[in-house]
Amino acid sequence: MVAPSVLKADTKVTSDEKETSTKTKLGHNHMPNSNMNTMNSVLHKANTRGSADHGWLKVNHTFSFANYQNPNRMNFGVLRVLNDDTISGGMGFNPHPHNNMEIITIPLEGSIKHKDDMGNSSVIARGDVQVMSAGKGVVHSEFNAHEQDDLKLLQIWLFSNKKNVEPRYQQIPIRDVEKKNEFYQILSPHNDDQGVWIHQNAWFHLGEFESKKRVTYKIQSAENGIYAFIIEGKATIENQSLEKRDGFGLWNTDAIEIQAEENSKILLMEVPMKI
Repeated sequence: MVAPSVLKADTKVTSDEKETSTKTKLGHNHMPNSNMNTMNSVLHKANTRGSADHGWLKVNHTFSFANYQNPNRMNFGVLRVLNDDTISGGMGFNPHPHNNMEIITIPLEGSIKHKDDMGNSSVIARGDVQVMSAGKGVVHSEFNAHEQDDLKLLQIWLFSNKKNVEPRYQQIPIRDVEKKNEFYQILSPHNDDQGVWIHQNAWFHLGEFESKKRVTYKIQSAENGIYAFIIEGKATIENQSLEKRDGFGLWNTDAIEIQAEENSKILLMEVPMKI
């Protein structure tokens, strides 16, 4: 895969993007344990991520992207990209193409301006979630909506389970469904379900927890794994201690136990493990 070039706002994007997948291999890029009945896991500490500082853009890549290429960090199942971006005021990405990816944007601080060739023009703020099913091809731009303040966001890509569909855009506020000390759903495969929907058998949940709160998350599909990303705070998941911006993936399990060790915000991404 060739990722869109990371460019300043006044630079034209000219490179094409090629996105491919393999249907047969397990997608977590780590050999599973010989006993497939046991829970498997992979830990990605925050300080092991790929990073780049372009002045106006500071980015951390959990998985290989752009100039960061690590054959052991390509994806977790269909979860292909997890980028943690900070974009300076007024800066952003000029129009660039995508295809056959489900692209999810979650602002953490500030707001992002989005425009695309489907006719959508919007501002996505903290407390919103946006999804773009790139399908057979879409071109879009993204800019910090504020001239002075930094924008912080997560951008997440998943391989689609349907190729060359009509591109689509969806954006919703999730403030109304927020629950304290519980995970609440922000994404699913169903267009009549809570949150946005995508062309993939995946579920995303967010949760903000007070210190020492303990919860259980039950896996929706036996074919899926779960990737936890600690947005803020500290937590213990299945006896693994995790800190801010750590990622922890688990599979071959039907539930996980999570305890916040301090006030924490956690994103859970349940995704198919086979591409």
